[in-house]
Amino acid sequence: MSAPTADHSAATSRLAHFPVTFFAVVMGLAGLALATRRVELFLGAGSFASTGLIGATALVFCAISVLFVLKGLRHRADLRAEWNHPVRIAFFPAITIGALLIAAGMLPVSEPLARAIWIPAAAVHLCITLGVVSAWISHRTFEQAHLTPAWFIPAVGNVLVPVAGVQLGYLEVSWFFFSVGMLFWLVFLTLVFNRLIFHNPLPERLLPTLVIMIAPPSAGFVAWYQINGGEIDAVARLLYYCGLMFVLITLTQVQKLLRLPFTMSWWAYSFPVAAFTIASALFAEKTGNGFQQGVMLVSYVVLLGVIAMLVIKTMAAIRRDEICQPET
Repeated sequence: MSAPTADHSAATSRLAHFPVTFFAVVMGLAGLALATRRVELFLGAGSFASTGLIGATALVFCAISVLFVLKGLRHRADLRAEWNHPVRIAFFPAITIGALLIAAGMLPVSEPLARAIWIPAAAVHLCITLGVVSAWISHRTFEQAHLTPAWFIPAVGNVLVPVAGVQLGYLEVSWFFFSVGMLFWLVFLTLVFNRLIFHNPLPERLLPTLVIMIAPPSAGFVAWYQINGGEIDAVARLLYYCGLMFVLITLTQVQKLLRLPFTMSWWAYSFPVAAFTIASALFAEKTGNGFQQGVMLVSYVVLLGVIAMLVIKTMAAIRRDEICQPET
């Protein structure tokens, strides 16, 4: 009679420690779906693979959302502690970012469905962004050491709103989110580099967040491409080549990153690579530039490898019962 009680207790404990960082999985899978769509268009292939991927991503999002809602209902203190955590609070916008990316992926399939997802996702994302910013400027226990590239995530979410928003006809709303996202990216870019250069190194478990630095300029390029009517101008080039520079900076850290023990924060690798792949695809499609075409294909192969590695390591960690455990 004691075994079921013990099993129930273990399941309850895992639910209490179900982290908001799991939504980074949705960002990575949705990014893969959108990147696959651009590669399909480049190769003149059908959209079967990307449609299947975005459908699978929607299912993963629903499953993670259900567990996270259950955590909120049954373990409010743990959810509140996560919101007050100086690093994890930045991952709360990943919830609505995942929905925004799914909406963008649904556009070729069903515009009404994409609109039905995009409108509440954009509205809730604004609310979460305001909540996070409010916590940042009023929570006096935050220190310089708490600042990591993960704090870019709310900015990335804002610049992703136009990806589907422009095509759905919400141009001014898209301009608003794009402007806010770019502003916060520039602010936190300065702060993060100050922290990385003049303060103690990031803890090992947070080193994967360095890859997030690729995402804002890459996603910003995609958003600007939509807002600017699909034209490659000086602003687009500035954003794209900033993203490329952060890719090169990240490559100098690859050996260090691969030596780290696996944690769910490794999923931070996935979406930035996807965003840069999509940016390269759009650049190549518009200009016919062979360099960007090569970068797109190489980036996509790397993205496939990264996602495969993350799925394998996540499943192995689940089998070893290493997921949803208290932080040590």
